[in-house]
Amino acid sequence: MTPPGVFVRSLVFAILQACLTVVFSLIAILTFPFEPLTRYRVITLWSRLVVRLAWWICGVRYRVQGHENLPARPSIVLSKHQSAWETLALQVLLPPQVWVLKRELLRVPFFGWGLAMMSPIAIDRKAGSRALKQMLAQGRDRLQQGFWIVMFPEGTRVAPGERGQYFVGGAWLAVQTGTPVVPVAHNAGTLWRKGAFLKWPGTIVVSIGAALDPTGMKADELNRRVEEWIEAEVARLGSART
Repeated sequence: MTPPGVFVRSLVFAILQACLTVVFSLIAILTFPFEPLTRYRVITLWSRLVVRLAWWICGVRYRVQGHENLPARPSIVLSKHQSAWETLALQVLLPPQVWVLKRELLRVPFFGWGLAMMSPIAIDRKAGSRALKQMLAQGRDRLQQGFWIVMFPEGTRVAPGERGQYFVGGAWLAVQTGTPVVPVAHNAGTLWRKGAFLKWPGTIVVSIGAALDPTGMKADELNRRVEEWIEAEVARLGSART
């Protein structure tokens, strides 16, 4: 049975998050004249506020280990994907970044409008080989602008204890551009499940692994090494619930 306090706090959080989303979507549109990095810093105030509200209201706390593993140069982050929490928190924990995402997301009212102002790498997944060319061209451009690239190799959120297929796209982009890959593991899904209304209290652990140099590696090998490290680390972290 769900404790009443968890339900009430989750409801309050959901209402505040919705209000902030509408307000910041409008602010995001107004940032259009500014440089990409300036737009990013303004728009991600929304993510910072939502992550902080989750901490204050729902008790969804976090701590980070391995922060010293982040390279000094823009890199490609390949992260475990369990919930919506990491899509927000990685904007707080990592340098300015862009995501690789399906183009359709930019059409979502309010959320998609704000997302479009953050210089994402938006690809048409139905385009086959042309989608890879789109990702490579846009990826090189964003790295040259000083952005990091964040990708979820499983493609969709996976429940705690489960493993999705690790698609090779992120590793392929790293090999093609000669960019270091930083694997990230966490246990956010044990507090904030996919599509779940309830947010349970606890402390999420975000573990940042040592950067992998793609030089001399094929994409499949790099992808395998990322998958092995992430899955072993997720198993080690266990549950975040208190």
